[in-house]
Amino acid sequence: MFEVAQSYLLSLKFKSDVLAITKSNIDLNFRELLQFFRSADFTKAIMVGVAVTVPILLGIYFDQLEIGLAICFGAFWSSPSDASGSYRHKKIGILFSSALVVIVSFIGGYLDLPIYILIPVLGILTFAIAYISVFGFRASLISFSGLLALVLSFAHELQDLEVYQYALFVGLGGLWYLLLAVIWHRINPTGEIEEIFQETYLLTSRFLHIRGQLIEPGLDRESLLSELHKLQEQLMEKHEKLRETLVLYRRSSGRSIYHSKKLLVLAQLVEMLEIAIAKPVNYSKMAEILEEHPQYVNLFQDLIFNVSKQLQEIAYAGRDKKKIPQNAELQRALKKISGEIEQLKATPKNQNLSAYLMLQNLYEYQEQQVELLKKIKWLLDDPKEEELDFIDEEYARKFIAPQDYDPKMLVSNFSFDSLIFKHALRLAATVMVGYGIGTVFDFQNPYWILLTIIIILRPSYGLTKTRSKDRIIGTLIGGAIAFVIVSLVQNTYVFATLGIGSLIVAFSMLQRNYKTAATFITLSVIFIYGILRPDILTVIQYRILDTVIGAGLAFFATLILWPAWGFLNMNNNLKDCLIANKNFLTQIAAFYSLPEKEPVSLRIARKKAFHETSNLSGAFQQMVQEPKSKQKKVNEVYELVTLSHAFLSSLASLSSYIQNHCTTEASGGFKFAVAHIEENLERAINVLAHVDTKDNFSLKNQEESFESNRSKFNTVVWDFENALKVGEERNLQEAYLVLGQLRWLFSLSGKMLRTAVAIENDVTAE
Repeated sequence: MFEVAQSYLLSLKFKSDVLAITKSNIDLNFRELLQFFRSADFTKAIMVGVAVTVPILLGIYFDQLEIGLAICFGAFWSSPSDASGSYRHKKIGILFSSALVVIVSFIGGYLDLPIYILIPVLGILTFAIAYISVFGFRASLISFSGLLALVLSFAHELQDLEVYQYALFVGLGGLWYLLLAVIWHRINPTGEIEEIFQETYLLTSRFLHIRGQLIEPGLDRESLLSELHKLQEQLMEKHEKLRETLVLYRRSSGRSIYHSKKLLVLAQLVEMLEIAIAKPVNYSKMAEILEEHPQYVNLFQDLIFNVSKQLQEIAYAGRDKKKIPQNAELQRALKKISGEIEQLKATPKNQNLSAYLMLQNLYEYQEQQVELLKKIKWLLDDPKEEELDFIDEEYARKFIAPQDYDPKMLVSNFSFDSLIFKHALRLAATVMVGYGIGTVFDFQNPYWILLTIIIILRPSYGLTKTRSKDRIIGTLIGGAIAFVIVSLVQNTYVFATLGIGSLIVAFSMLQRNYKTAATFITLSVIFIYGILRPDILTVIQYRILDTVIGAGLAFFATLILWPAWGFLNMNNNLKDCLIANKNFLTQIAAFYSLPEKEPVSLRIARKKAFHETSNLSGAFQQMVQEPKSKQKKVNEVYELVTLSHAFLSSLASLSSYIQNHCTTEASGGFKFAVAHIEENLERAINVLAHVDTKDNFSLKNQEESFESNRSKFNTVVWDFENALKVGEERNLQEAYLVLGQLRWLFSLSGKMLRTAVAIENDVTAE
């Protein structure tokens, strides 16, 4: 009887747990759905839907459909420039897109040429428009608008309008879209900023959670570290977007309290990332200590996971101050850890020294995280203006890399050393081949092949391959769905509704899930054609065929036409990362030695080191997506990427410590160690840059020299009990962390040099 009752209770508990998990999943999915409807992507999709629909409806109403279509095209072609970033840059981007599509539409109107002339002219125009991308990300969006206008100029034959009239109405369409963008910004000026902050909170939360997992001994760290590297890359991108949006807004519109507060929040998030990356010693040493004192694993994990959870809650709270979590739970967790460490301190045996110092430093890092989180919550609670210490505008601008728009860039990039030059040339050649195939074999809509090519063909092989696959799969799925609907329904109004709805969904999913976006793009095209043409099943067939041909051409073009394999530029990426880390170390050493510490140069160097390390991770991810035969020295490159992240982590530890603690004067030993580490880095940089130093050098001798001078690091006596008695606990803690990091940095720099030599030897052997 007892066993039956126990079994019944267990089954009830199981059902309760399942219901709780199901409810949690439903709540999460519902919350994510709401966030999607509030997102900038969905808003922009609605705006594009309005921008293209209203002119057509008005054109039909006033019996001026051709004018309505021209305005619709202009709005549609100008919309890609409406990407996240500075509001001023958005407006300028849309205006430049409008001007470019007017010029392209005017030229396209006169492209009624013999095929043997038309194809070369098409190639030249494609190259010229694509080459605009040398001026940066926003310019690449303007370039894409021009390419859309060029390709679709083949799709529309003028009936009543002259070419110049059509081009002007296209420009009017661009201004119409700009008007909608300005109106929406007036209605919701902070929506995009809030969304990027939410994404940043969630990414930071995930980053901290993984850092908490890494404390646990015995885990497979490789996969977790790989995910951390990807998260770091994404966080750097979000930080850059927020800097640009917030700082450039203040520059163009004067100081805004909202933007100034958000800049302060961003500063705390940047510091949180640095402290999250920092660790008091290398992982192997930390694992040894935590295995000896396992009770601290759960204590620290509980605290870190709590900070991570609170960042999630802040992300979903939005502007509702009541949903911002309280500090009490964090303070209890800190107090619990502090009490345990005090017990360890109460038995000052020298065998406890390493454990105490490592745990105390780790505790102080987490204490700083809690303080930063508390400040974020305080800033979100709308403190009074006089209570805030705003960031100086001139100081903030130093962290934004200005985009170079000098026309000389067009000349300097005009060579096969430039990725943009090769991409523009590859795109032009592929477009010519695609149009030739579409014309020779008399395809129904050869411009669909061209449209697929310009959308899919990217500068990198990996992205082109992924987009080709997603585009084909999405088109097949969309074609199948459209076939079923068309077989069941033959109603123009239904087709119109589905066409507009599919277009909105497609645009909202472009940056989130390209396969889904491709599915709905196919649906929207087919349904819109279903309104204009009765043979919709034939349209579906040609749509699929054209997409497969365009995607196939784009994919093979990346393989055979001036390919930009990752290994060709990997040495430069590695070298730039090492240079940035070396400069960061130099600034740390300089900051440590200053009597009056001003962190501007240090923080700029830190930003550069983080940025270049993230760029290196991105370049490596691109490399491993390429064919195996093109993954040159992949193991050595991976090792150097991993070492660079570990090196940056150690630098972040030093940087964070010396910025947040009163430190002693930098000793001769400190300077000696830094000089040796910088020497290793300089040699690694020279190796990667193919610079022959031509001097006798032995890593083994340098290591012996480093170890023989260890006494230079010992600024205090290494006696735990004695240090506590004479009040030198803080100096002991500083010496332990600084010495530990210096020895770890030296070890890493030596491994970096060896790996760089191995990479270079492989290159020479090949």
